[in-house]
Amino acid sequence: MVREQYTTVTEGTHIERPENQPVYKIGIYGWRKRCLYLFVLLLLAILVVNLALTIWILKVMWFSPIGMGYLHVTADGLRLEGESEFLFPLYAKEIRSRVDSSLLLQSTQNVTVSARNSEGEVTGRVKVGARMVEVQSQHFQINSEDGKLLFSAEEQAVVVGTGRLRVTGPEGALFEHSVETPLVRADPFQDLRLESPTRSLSMDAPRGVHVKAHAGKLEALSQMDIILQSSDGVLVLDAETVGLAKLKQGTQGPSGSSNGFYEICACPDGKLYLSMAAEVTTCEEYSHVCL
Repeated sequence: MVREQYTTVTEGTHIERPENQPVYKIGIYGWRKRCLYLFVLLLLAILVVNLALTIWILKVMWFSPIGMGYLHVTADGLRLEGESEFLFPLYAKEIRSRVDSSLLLQSTQNVTVSARNSEGEVTGRVKVGARMVEVQSQHFQINSEDGKLLFSAEEQAVVVGTGRLRVTGPEGALFEHSVETPLVRADPFQDLRLESPTRSLSMDAPRGVHVKAHAGKLEALSQMDIILQSSDGVLVLDAETVGLAKLKQGTQGPSGSSNGFYEICACPDGKLYLSMAAEVTTCEEYSHVCL
């Protein structure tokens, strides 16, 4: 290493420099200088390209002071205009549409909305698939605009809160078990039919069963027996005319008169039959049908 020596002199003093003293140049010269300039130019080019790409991304993504593209940041949250596609789960406290448009959730597979508790367990789920809509919850309820209960379903019971339950299917309603209701009626000018194809049909009420046909007739058809039973009261057939079309006529005894009138008689087992009417009853004379 060459050590530089410095000499302090006063003015007017002449000092001769020694001959052949080495001279050192300060700076970068030669190929090092060219490499440095090339590196600076490369950095400048990269800086210009990055700046251009940044400006292009800002323009393409529609960055603005209020948000990005159709996504606007407001005081109430995020506002999204147009159609959007989410590739991963979306977590939000509330999702609502604009006042003048509807909210559309669409998927090529299915749409699932889940509610979880603080422990992460699913407490309620609505799954809309291609063939089925599945609701998983402890209690399912539908209310009207004024808060009135329309439909409710849970594990113990299903409640229909409307004033009228209307079944429009051509085959009516099918119940596998019992049905409890205060009123069953058909639409105006339509027939009401209660049918049990392979079992019996039973109608029970603690205070009576009322069957009314205001503008038509009442028919009860059975392959076997039709039993009308009253435990404490009487059976009343209150009509202008009571017709028993296929009632069997009793066998005539030794004495009998035929005047065109009949009376209804009952056997000990409850079977009914007809006998010729007379001044006094003739049921005993025609009672051979009970044997």
